[in-house]
Amino acid sequence: MERLLDEAGAGSRRLRHALMLLCDGQWWTLADLVRETATARRTIEALLRELPLEDKAGAFRVPLTDTPAYQGLFAVAPPPEDPVGHLIPHYSHALERLTALIAGAPRARHVLDHVSATPETVLRRALLLGARFWLPGARLLCVGDHDLTSLAVKLVHPETDVTVVDIDERILAYIDEQRLGVRTRWADLRLGLPASAKDHDLALTDPPYTPEGTGLFVARALEGLTDDGRVLLAYGASERTPMLAFKVQQALSDLNLTYEAIYPDFNRYFGAEAIGSAADLYILRPTSKTRPAVTSLLSRQPATAIYTQGPQSVESHQDAPEPAATGVFGPGGFDPDLLVGDWPKDLPQPRVKLTTWLAKPYAAAADRVAVALPPGLEAALPRVLLATRAGHVRVLGPALPAVPGVLTAVYELSTASGALDAVRVPQPDGDAAAVLRKILDNGHAKLANTWREALIALARAQGTTLTKNEARTLIREAAPWAEGLTPLEAPAHRLSDLQEAVSTTVSALTGTT
Repeated sequence: MERLLDEAGAGSRRLRHALMLLCDGQWWTLADLVRETATARRTIEALLRELPLEDKAGAFRVPLTDTPAYQGLFAVAPPPEDPVGHLIPHYSHALERLTALIAGAPRARHVLDHVSATPETVLRRALLLGARFWLPGARLLCVGDHDLTSLAVKLVHPETDVTVVDIDERILAYIDEQRLGVRTRWADLRLGLPASAKDHDLALTDPPYTPEGTGLFVARALEGLTDDGRVLLAYGASERTPMLAFKVQQALSDLNLTYEAIYPDFNRYFGAEAIGSAADLYILRPTSKTRPAVTSLLSRQPATAIYTQGPQSVESHQDAPEPAATGVFGPGGFDPDLLVGDWPKDLPQPRVKLTTWLAKPYAAAADRVAVALPPGLEAALPRVLLATRAGHVRVLGPALPAVPGVLTAVYELSTASGALDAVRVPQPDGDAAAVLRKILDNGHAKLANTWREALIALARAQGTTLTKNEARTLIREAAPWAEGLTPLEAPAHRLSDLQEAVSTTVSALTGTT
């Protein structure tokens, strides 16, 4: 044991802390030792191999009769990673609620690099935000929120305005179910940040731990900030692989940020044992050179591969083939007026990037559109269809998902040979159906504004008058979540709620007028 500690040198503090825990008489699982000491699993395994251990149902300890031999090797105190630990006893009610919320949250998706933070970690993030910044009235953007930090902030600082952007529809729905006043927006950050997720004071993100993933998530967080904002970043690497940390920090340096603070091992996780089930917490501040650097990074064609595992991992896409020209438009001799996405260069049709297609309406009218949806971006399919008024859209891509039922108000949908055909249906009969169609036909516009004008026009057609304020009140009562939201930004569950909410406002129209 002395030889192992000597080889670790100054870095042996983590091992000495683990040794102390194993000698304290309690039973420790490997996962608990890793998380408690923030030490890589392989390092803890090397320690365990050198010790005489008792084993009880997968938990370990040094026999009590042997512990005196190790007293002189202990590191009694862990590293000082917790600047707000003294506040936690005052928020036991919040910790209890967060424990239940995290236990009931949707299961982690490994293809999105999900690893759940502990309830204590999420609470401490909220406490640290309140300790370093004035939160009453402040606007916080959570760039991805599988950890549910947004809910922790609203429990501890309910006066904070909190917005979550996330690709995982399950997380967005779960956050909304809690009714804590968190604003939710769907976003695949490789394709853009929602327009309504700008001008925040603070942003927090726990991104995929690749240089590509961390660089993209932090760039999007910066895009959503005011010039004097701050980004809080959770990032961790094993003490065995400093070069990985260097590459990620190099990606941060390319964004011309200053480091206001780094709290070591601040974040703890259920899993991620290769990095000690822990990650540091960075506080990053933009400089006058940051915005040009962000613009430069985001102007480049975004890579699909930003994760550490699964089909969207960096390694799985290193040898991805170029798109082929053979049979690119699918079955039936489809002849498009416009191409969206990545197509062979020798095709003659005009084309537009997928990011541009989703960010703003296409200037020219196109009746037949072909969209190439690459692997990993399938969740954008409903937004791709809502982004246009074309008569016929054909989307090609592997494993295209089901489309929310509300889109049948706009399209007749069919699938064949890896292609989805969406053919626009005629304008519907019925007042509620017409209002719904008006909203969905304006995918880039603010949903509540289109809805308001459609109700006013409906009242006028009925020979009555409806003011803007009266229309806003009807919408707010039926769908308080609709303000500032566009159909392209709307989570799937909000799109599904839209039909009933529209019907409610139309039914209430006669009484209001």
